[in-house]
Amino acid sequence: MIRAKRVIGVVSVSRSDWGHLVPVLEAIRDASDLDLRLFIAGMHLSADFGCTVKEIEAQGWPIAERIAMLEPGDTPEAIAASTGRGIAGFAGAYARQRPDLVVVLGDRFEMLAAAVAALPFALPVAHIHGGEASEGAMDNQIRHAITKLAHLHFASAPEHGKRIAAMGEEDWRIHVVGAPGLDRLRTVGLLSRDEVAAALGLPPARPWLLVTFHPVTLEHEDTPRHVDELLAALDAVDATLVMTYPNADTAGRTIVQRIEDFAARTPRARIFRNLGDRLYLSLLKHADAMVGNSSSGLIEAPSFALPVVNVGSRQRGRLRGGNVVDVAPRRDDIVRGIRTALAPDLRRRLDGQPNPYGDGRAASRIVAVLREVALDARLIQKRERDDAAAR
Repeated sequence: MIRAKRVIGVVSVSRSDWGHLVPVLEAIRDASDLDLRLFIAGMHLSADFGCTVKEIEAQGWPIAERIAMLEPGDTPEAIAASTGRGIAGFAGAYARQRPDLVVVLGDRFEMLAAAVAALPFALPVAHIHGGEASEGAMDNQIRHAITKLAHLHFASAPEHGKRIAAMGEEDWRIHVVGAPGLDRLRTVGLLSRDEVAAALGLPPARPWLLVTFHPVTLEHEDTPRHVDELLAALDAVDATLVMTYPNADTAGRTIVQRIEDFAARTPRARIFRNLGDRLYLSLLKHADAMVGNSSSGLIEAPSFALPVVNVGSRQRGRLRGGNVVDVAPRRDDIVRGIRTALAPDLRRRLDGQPNPYGDGRAASRIVAVLREVALDARLIQKRERDDAAAR
């Protein structure tokens, strides 16, 4: 008897998760017994953030559903309302598409909406990148909330698998697979430094700093001060600045306005809403350092031996390699961090060090589980492991 194809729904809500999901999408697409349904939501559909759904379409990915959920503005009220809109939107999408299992990644509020909407359907949720910590952002609570809503856990490192277990999740649900975003480093053809310079209008001979700064959502009232301190530090450093937009978080537009104003008066600054995966990874390879508070500095950057100046508390608690220089959100500390990162001896020391987020072969491990896990009452009806087992 031929088994019907399993319908696997995958949710993507922004450029920040898309690159991590592509290897998983490719593995699902190539599996003869799986049927991929792609749910696109959040920033992908927003002109303010580059309308990156067009890039997904250009790559040839069929989109099953578009879930428009972002409210205008970036106040706490707007973020909460967007989450509510997302729950309603995903509920309608699941009712129409009827997936057998849905895959979510990370810690965005849009992903939380997707996971909450699955609950009344008794729809199994598989969560990638659970068990991590980013204590300065509300993402931390969102990530752990998704863990408790999820039925399968694909952790990026053994430490994260242990944290998931400590939250009461049963061992058989937890799979340590690595970070799937690293898989694409083996397959994407990266541009040369000269090609990147030509594509982005950068002087090849000057140092390049890749700058991505997001709001620290648990300290969102301090966002103006944080970004002003960062820009003051960048103003004091002799380097070409490649600046990217923040995520759609509380106070994110404050950052957008300030970096736009800074770039307008700073000839050596370039600002981009969306670089696309190939250009972004090529920048990680050829940049002289990265500055800001993006998780990319901790997850992908170690594979390029790229020094990262991690500013403030957004990524506090997250697993990191030797490429990360942690600094407070004060201009003098940031300047010292950048000078440390640009020192030639640091990059030499980093060369050859393993990435703590895995070996770049996560997608095949994830899809093997999606293909074989029993979609039965044992999967849906979650039990708490006892405290002794969790320890």
